[in-house]
Amino acid sequence: MVTAEHNEETADPTNIVIFGAAGDLTKRKLMPALIRMLEYGLLHNESRIIGVVNNRTEQVWFDLIREGLSKFSPQLGMDDDRWARFSSMLKMVPGDLADDDTYARLADALETLEGRKNAMFYCAIPPEWYGRVANGLEHVGLVEEEQGYRRLVIEKPFGMNLQSARELNNELQSVFHERQIYRIDHYLGKESVQNLLVYRFANSIMEPLWNRNYIDHIQISVSETLGIEYRAKYYEHSGALRDMIQSHLMQVMTLVAMEPPVEFTADAVRDEKMKVLRAVRRFDPELVKQQTIAAQYASGSINGENAPAYVAEEGVSPDSVTETFAAVRFYIDNWRWQGVPFVLWSGKRLEKRASEVVIRFRKPPFNLFDSHASIPAPNALIFRLQPDGRVVLRLNAKKTGLTTDNEEMVMRAPYADDATAVADAYEVLMHDVLTGDGTLFSRSDEVEESWEIVEPILEAWKDRVSIERYRAGTWNIPAMDGLASDCACGWHKPI
Repeated sequence: MVTAEHNEETADPTNIVIFGAAGDLTKRKLMPALIRMLEYGLLHNESRIIGVVNNRTEQVWFDLIREGLSKFSPQLGMDDDRWARFSSMLKMVPGDLADDDTYARLADALETLEGRKNAMFYCAIPPEWYGRVANGLEHVGLVEEEQGYRRLVIEKPFGMNLQSARELNNELQSVFHERQIYRIDHYLGKESVQNLLVYRFANSIMEPLWNRNYIDHIQISVSETLGIEYRAKYYEHSGALRDMIQSHLMQVMTLVAMEPPVEFTADAVRDEKMKVLRAVRRFDPELVKQQTIAAQYASGSINGENAPAYVAEEGVSPDSVTETFAAVRFYIDNWRWQGVPFVLWSGKRLEKRASEVVIRFRKPPFNLFDSHASIPAPNALIFRLQPDGRVVLRLNAKKTGLTTDNEEMVMRAPYADDATAVADAYEVLMHDVLTGDGTLFSRSDEVEESWEIVEPILEAWKDRVSIERYRAGTWNIPAMDGLASDCACGWHKPI
């Protein structure tokens, strides 16, 4: 976890307004993150946390938050004294988001903190309410920044296709300036994901090898053992392509593939990410068939427990063809990456939980050793992003004894020896909002460009009437072997 001693910039006192302050996201993620931020100096102790809540009294809301902390974050140990200190920062504004009077009450509730009325507005609400909230804030004068900064935070999905993403951007930008809008992607807040930039640009040994001359292909993946849990309503309309690849994994791909920015600032980094997205080869219907996979988990067993099929999950149609596994093979048509496949895949109810970036290098051009010796395996550099952040380098070494046969040597370096030194993604991202750093947030043009890339895939998949199925708790997706058949060592499954 980030400590006060390592905090490079202390946030100013701020009114932190949470719309949807009685919801699941607030209880599971936002409140625990704010408590840790306060204790480690990332949140100014004069700040106020204002929850906009409907149909509850303030005491009921307080009790709901404390119960949520006990249930979802018991490690915080919220005894009476600790709760009293934190709850003294809480304030509730009652009202419905559709009611203009709610925003008037909110305007009256904002406090002047050290001479300013800074405000961060966090939309922990369904996306269809983002525009209504933005307009409500504008109506009562809470968008202009004469008295302090105003920053709007929205959660994904940022639209469900290109058209809806453009409509959302236009609606928000008609009220807020783009620099005031923070599209939060918790995946980019993970320390191990941010560390990709440091590995790339703070180590000179990487740069000569980081191109099509030495790299055979790159695989970026998120495999999960869990199913959809309580998210059936969302997932039935989303699927793995929208939920993971269009957002999280394509963002990681841009970090892996981007050129060095001219400086480490938000716009410089995002400009380079945009260049990658613009260079991604577009899909026609034939390429969609050849370079994409959709599959859905059937029943199976995970860690000795029975796992139901996706179509048997609560809230899922028994005829659903929504994909719980998706894979896409991208090409980036520029000088650095021409011809190098980027295979992005993500799935639920798989054999192992892991998130990785696998850089697989080309095979040695010639077997120098005895003709009977095994051919050296292609080297690999693996960034394990979760659950245990680390870097793995796979090299070839001589077997011991009177032989020139080789074997693979695996070198592992943990990202952090002390797990408590790693900050939670929401701590990192909310601190960045409070300090005005937009580096880890998506700009409107990035969002629209990524949707434009996957739009032909969505179009090709929308009328399907059947889908390949895989047994829960396995890697049994035969189509993946075909998708990665010409990649050195084929489909990489986390171990």
